[in-house]
Amino acid sequence: MIRLLIADDQALVRGALAALLGLEPDIEVVAQVGRGDEVVEAARASNADVALIDIEMPGIDGIAAASLLRSEVPGCRALIVTTFGRPGYLARAMQAGASGFVVKDTPAAELADAVRRVSQGLRVVDPQLAAESLAQGDSPLTERETDVLAAARDGGSIADIARTVHLSEGTVKNHLSSAIGKTGGRNRADAVRVAVERGWLQLISIGPSSPGG
Repeated sequence: MIRLLIADDQALVRGALAALLGLEPDIEVVAQVGRGDEVVEAARASNADVALIDIEMPGIDGIAAASLLRSEVPGCRALIVTTFGRPGYLARAMQAGASGFVVKDTPAAELADAVRRVSQGLRVVDPQLAAESLAQGDSPLTERETDVLAAARDGGSIADIARTVHLSEGTVKNHLSSAIGKTGGRNRADAVRVAVERGWLQLISIGPSSPGG
């Protein structure tokens, strides 16, 4: 039996996935959580083989959860399943160590097969998203531009952002200006929107990277 953990913040979706996949003769749903920061502990406690993880969740997003899962519970493989079928998310998920990435409208039989293949150590990726990801390429934002843009999401002042990312206000302005130019945004808020839509920015930040650069 494949021991499956399901992580989705919508109880209805979580329950539906559990009911559908639980009908498979070789899949047992052993845990369900509604927050990204609950994934690692649930995987460890349930001894799950595969974690089916949504992207947009409270606490930390699904991609960050997949990254933590890889480092803290390496025996449990992550399969990202989401309504956000964006190439940028696919690239980030693979970089985070996820073993698969599929969209929620994937037929139940195909989703069950994806769980099986991931449990066997194989990679499973939605083919259309894979093609779009190759066409789009990686994020044009530098690590620091990403940090600054993430800190700008709450609409704080330049001084607020500078304190968050441990940079001078002048440096923050320069990074914001560069990020706005690279995303094609009209302003700071629009740049954030574009970066999130393309998967270049986490939905929920888990903090800036270490100072430097």
